[in-house]
Amino acid sequence: MRIHILQHTTFEGPASITNWCGSNDLPYAKTQISKGDALPALDQFDFLIVLGGPMGVHDHEDHPWLNNELDFIRRCINEDKTMLGICLGAQMIASCLGAAVTRNRHTEIGWYPVTQHKALADHPLAQIFPETFDAFHWHGDTFGIPDMAIPLAHSEACNNQGFIYKDRVIGLQFHIETNLSAAQLIINNCRHELIPGPFIQTEEKILSRPERFEYAQRRMYRVLDYLLARAR
Repeated sequence: MRIHILQHTTFEGPASITNWCGSNDLPYAKTQISKGDALPALDQFDFLIVLGGPMGVHDHEDHPWLNNELDFIRRCINEDKTMLGICLGAQMIASCLGAAVTRNRHTEIGWYPVTQHKALADHPLAQIFPETFDAFHWHGDTFGIPDMAIPLAHSEACNNQGFIYKDRVIGLQFHIETNLSAAQLIINNCRHELIPGPFIQTEEKILSRPERFEYAQRRMYRVLDYLLARAR
């Protein structure tokens, strides 16, 4: 099993995903998009993970590499690759599947409850995502649910928190890969975004209960286990 990770910025890395790879003796390769690394050939991996970043899907002028990466993701979808997209990664996958990616009505930063979508009730992922759970968020944009995809969850601030497409492509708006040290790194680089708002928590609030990152990591592992079983 060959795993490949697309990383868009140095301060938003795979975090607990690499721990999962290590515990399962799974090698992984990584493309550092922001450093100009070349995208891999499609025959070099079986499972693609697309991480987040502070840029948006439509920010082509500031980030000209976006067009190439979107074309690459489209080819992965057409080849039925197993995929996980997180935050920006989920927005990119949704866009490649024909869904709109727009500014969300609220910026959502911090720990806020997510509620499982009723459409997920009979799906195996319903056993991974409880009816309601706290999730870590850091986003200002949102995606629509692609055609033929099953909506996964929603929150008070954001109608669409995830989707699953063809049982092997998952997009998550919230971050379950982020551990405590990774959250601190994002805060250090994006502290200017922590301004007063109805769904923006302070640094102290975000970091106040480290055990929430541990719960998120366990959920991350279960999502990756689910996708791994479909990639084999």
